[in-house]
Amino acid sequence: MSVLSIIKPLAYLSLPVFALHTLSNISPVARYYVRLGVYISALGITSIWGILVAVGMNIVGHTYNVNYVVARSFYNVASRVLGITVTLEGEEYLDTRPAVLVGNHQSMLDIIYLARMFPKRTSIMAKKELQYMPFLGWWMSLSGAVFVDRGNSAKAIRSLTAAGEAIKARHTSLWMFPEGTRSMREHHDMLPFKKGAFHVAVEAGIPIVPVVCENYWKLYRKGVFEPGTIKVKVLPPISTAGLTAADVTALSVRVREVMVEALREISVPVSTPASEKPPLTEQTSAPEKPVEQPPQEKEPLRTIPSLASVSEAGPDATPVQPGSRSESRASTNVSEEFSAPSSRQEGSEAGMETEEDEGMVLVGRPGQ
Repeated sequence: MSVLSIIKPLAYLSLPVFALHTLSNISPVARYYVRLGVYISALGITSIWGILVAVGMNIVGHTYNVNYVVARSFYNVASRVLGITVTLEGEEYLDTRPAVLVGNHQSMLDIIYLARMFPKRTSIMAKKELQYMPFLGWWMSLSGAVFVDRGNSAKAIRSLTAAGEAIKARHTSLWMFPEGTRSMREHHDMLPFKKGAFHVAVEAGIPIVPVVCENYWKLYRKGVFEPGTIKVKVLPPISTAGLTAADVTALSVRVREVMVEALREISVPVSTPASEKPPLTEQTSAPEKPVEQPPQEKEPLRTIPSLASVSEAGPDATPVQPGSRSESRASTNVSEEFSAPSSRQEGSEAGMETEEDEGMVLVGRPGQ
């Protein structure tokens, strides 16, 4: 066998790689789509590998480590082909078990940081309907996923209580996104937290372990996908000992506050002038002198819904039109009592999964 007979097939196989590399250097937009395609391809390959791993590990009795093995496999592939490295601080806190782990949710790129830090004996939560879906449901069942019934609020609460009992009995942990949906923005903030994760922790009497991924807006967003380093910080466990259902709201607010503080600590400072940044906390100071407006026909404040809502929100709030409420919510820090957009289902208050990926770890949607 000649050397040429070996080199020639390898040369043909390298042509697609060379073509993609050349295409990605044409423009930032081309690079974005090439890298996005590579990322999704890595997800697909890892998903197939995940099914094989799940079957094999169930046979040898390691069901609850399936997610750990699949996650590390994906990270080893994706980090190399995309040039993205995740640095992890506070990794020792991931050994807290059983616990409810909560993390901020920015985009489908979160899968990379999850793949790097996802601990052993940790499950994910998903709606019960997915349990019977071919392939996906099988893999989730084989990996020890916790399925919940979201039929109504009462069923959801019972399911969350049962989920807490299940992970406590298994001595496993549970991963959840308390924001309930993806929230990507240039400024360092998070959406108000749903209460599902905190119901589980309080009912089971297990701690909350907050995990914060830095804001990677400059690294990845629509039209931008660059190599670089992403910092992740695991915070010390927060005990739920002695807490009851009445304490869930206060607990969710407290956890969110420490996570937002950590987010701003580890994220690259935003260069945008402060005057253009959205308010990060509710303002209590006196309102500035309003800009003089052209004379208009006066109408009592109580009869104008948009102005009435501004008055209730605070002096520095901006008018919110009904159609843009969700956009406003994604760019400002609001209180827990802020009502959800009308397009969301009432059951999402439990926060048991994201709107798009249903709480799954290795599923995402491109371009978000």
